[in-house]
Amino acid sequence: MSESIDVILVRHGRTAFNATGRIQGRIDNPLDDLGLEQANRVGRRLARDLAGHAILVHSPLLRARQTADIIAATSGKVSEIVIDPDWIELDYGTFDGLHQSEVDAKTWRNWRADPTFRPPGGESLVEVEDRVRLALDRLLGLGARSVIVVSHVSPIKAAVTLALGVNTEVVWRTRLDTASICRLSLSSESRSLTGFNETGHLDDPPYVSHG
Repeated sequence: MSESIDVILVRHGRTAFNATGRIQGRIDNPLDDLGLEQANRVGRRLARDLAGHAILVHSPLLRARQTADIIAATSGKVSEIVIDPDWIELDYGTFDGLHQSEVDAKTWRNWRADPTFRPPGGESLVEVEDRVRLALDRLLGLGARSVIVVSHVSPIKAAVTLALGVNTEVVWRTRLDTASICRLSLSSESRSLTGFNETGHLDDPPYVSHG
C-alpha cells in the first residue's frame, strides 16, 4: 500500500464581504482585522500540531495569500510555499459582489438541485470538483509528509466530498467557517477525511507581543 500524506485544508480568514454576507468569488478582497487575527491563530495551532515542516500551497487570491503568509510566519513550520490556481474560489460570474439575498430563491433552488448549474459567466460545482481532484493528485508529488492548503469554501468542500466519496450536492449541507481547519489523509490509492471545520483555535486568547 502506498504511503499517505497529511493534508491540512485551511479556509482563509474573514474579509469584509464575509462579514456582510456578500458573494465574494473571484473579487480580490484583503482580510479584515478579524481575518488577520484568525490567520495568526491558525498559525499558532499548526505550530503545535505539526511535528516537522510542511509545504504550504495556496490559492492566488489575496485573502488566501495573506492567510498563508501569516501562517508561515507564525507557525515557523513552512519549508516552501507554492501557488496553485486550481485552489481558487468558485467563479460566481455575474453574482460576484451581490448580497446573498439579491440572488432569487428560484436560482438558489436550481443551484442546490443541479451540481452542473453554472451562474452566468461562472462555473459549476462539478467543474470546481474536477480541478480540485487534479490539485489533490499534485499534492502527492510534492515530496512532503504534511501539506497545508489555504483555499476557499467551495474548493475545500469539493476536497471533502472527494475524500468521502459522496455526491457533489452534499456541499449544501455542510458548514465551513472562515479560518477553519479540515484534515485529509491522502495517498495514490485512497482519500479519507480525518477532521472537519475545526474552529477551537479561534477561541484562543489573542496574541500579545511584549517585545
